Amino acid sequence: MLDVKNVTKKYGKVTACNDLTFHLNPGDMTILLGPNGAGKSTLMKSIIGFLKYDGRIVVGGYKNKSVDAKRILGYVPEIPSLYPNLTVEEHMEFIARAYKLTDYKDRIDMLLKRFELDDKRKKFGDELSKGMQQKLNLCIGLLPDPKVLLLDEPMIGLDPHAIKELKNIIDEMRESGKTLLVSTHIIDSVDMLWDRTLIMQNGNIMANITKAELDEKGESLEDLFFEITEGIDPKDVKEAKEEV
Repeated sequence: MLDVKNVTKKYGKVTACNDLTFHLNPGDMTILLGPNGAGKSTLMKSIIGFLKYDGRIVVGGYKNKSVDAKRILGYVPEIPSLYPNLTVEEHMEFIARAYKLTDYKDRIDMLLKRFELDDKRKKFGDELSKGMQQKLNLCIGLLPDPKVLLLDEPMIGLDPHAIKELKNIIDEMRESGKTLLVSTHIIDSVDMLWDRTLIMQNGNIMANITKAELDEKGESLEDLFFEITEGIDPKDVKEAKEEV
């Protein structure tokens, strides 16, 4: 459903993404991990079409910057970008019309209720708390029901109820065959949800492994992450924990 082939992005002499290649299947939830500066956000912005890059990105058989690809590709950025003079309800209506959605009223109602924004419909974007802005950010990204959805640090600022609802929605999307790519620093928040992980460091993909493959090795995602990014042997981590 999502193909990234030989993608390279440079900022001057700095290579943010270095010849990246991977394929994500329908119904898979892939988490993108890596320390700050690893290239995760650059990769996400390249896939969604915000940046120029060398290489090829295909979404559902279409080039990622084509209109056909944009119809099935969704994005939830890390930092909400809301219109201060639009209400919550008007934000949702704007997105529905931009995507030329039909019969979308029930979906708007469902999303606003699940993220506890139903009673905030008349609130303007700049009247919302940071947590509420993030909830609206999610509702906007989920409204078109995209076949491929990119989420950049989606759980930052959310309350426990919203985190629970987002996890439920991720499971529902997986079951319906949607493809999800979630960039996060919080490993524990997605530890039970993922099917595949991509671990980046210094612009390179250092690991591309499924949960089943990692389980077979008897290694945790946290162990693998620190082994790659900090050179820490999982055995040393286990021994340290036993000593505490």
